[in-house]
Amino acid sequence: MTKRSVFRAVALSLVVLAFTVSAQQPAKVPIVGVLMVMAAPDDPVVPAIREGLRQLGYVDGTNIRIERRAAQNQFDRRPQLAAELIALGADIIVVGGEPPARAARQASSTVPIVIVSFDHDPVASGLIDSFNRPGGNVTGIFARTSELVGKRLELLKEVLPKASRVAVFWDVLSARQLQELEPAARALGIQLERIELRGTYDFAAAFKTAKRKKVDAVILLFSPMFTQQRVRIASLALESKLPTIYQEEAPVSAGGLMSYGPSINDMFPRAAYYIDRLLKGAKASDLPMEQASTFKLVVNLKTAEALGLTIPQSILLRADKVIR
Repeated sequence: MTKRSVFRAVALSLVVLAFTVSAQQPAKVPIVGVLMVMAAPDDPVVPAIREGLRQLGYVDGTNIRIERRAAQNQFDRRPQLAAELIALGADIIVVGGEPPARAARQASSTVPIVIVSFDHDPVASGLIDSFNRPGGNVTGIFARTSELVGKRLELLKEVLPKASRVAVFWDVLSARQLQELEPAARALGIQLERIELRGTYDFAAAFKTAKRKKVDAVILLFSPMFTQQRVRIASLALESKLPTIYQEEAPVSAGGLMSYGPSINDMFPRAAYYIDRLLKGAKASDLPMEQASTFKLVVNLKTAEALGLTIPQSILLRADKVIR
């Protein structure tokens, strides 16, 4: 065998070895970080994202990996958790709301951020440049839910025509919604009793205050803390014999009376569309943001019966879902 033949044989062996080693190395599984303000064990956010991804061919733990972090209402932990997701090698970060989005953007100006926001105008707040071309590394889905709080008050009035005093449970995360609710209450001739939740979020004390103020019903503004405590709130509302209305469906499934607004089960699966596009090379700066346009009315007839209420047929006919 000539030297040239030996050289060719060695070179061919090295090429084959390189391909073999490359084939043996597992492909990198993309990591999707999820950063939330709050998260309970039965939180619907990650399952909703998983379902959206499944429909696009992604399976968590197989060809994609989801890592969730939640500040559990400790706002000062958000930057730390965002930095933790970046350190893990997150390819994309999905965030629930404006504060986590800002924490994620502070942690990285290059990792794409998909925001799902229920009460936030990202252009007005300066988070993006425009809805059609967001610029920077943030895109996603948003809903101007503050504009719907008046509609929820109208629904309460339709169920309780004689209602003149309504308690409103709010916290620091829902202050913008409270501002929108006040003119709607004046137009309907309803006096609002503002009950702020903070610190330990003592809902038992909040309902006692509502009863003492002789309110006819309670409207709960959208807050992750309220969603997390939905079972406890529904139980206390029934004990207090107070009808409740919410933005999202989950508290009604837990025993609340009614809800009207965009659904977590619709908006978070839509985040999967953005994840898929970004993993395939699209840039967040070029992906237009979407505004939620589908709002669901959900009524729990079992709760109505327990409260001794008759839901008007006009509402039942408009309801997207009736729990019997």
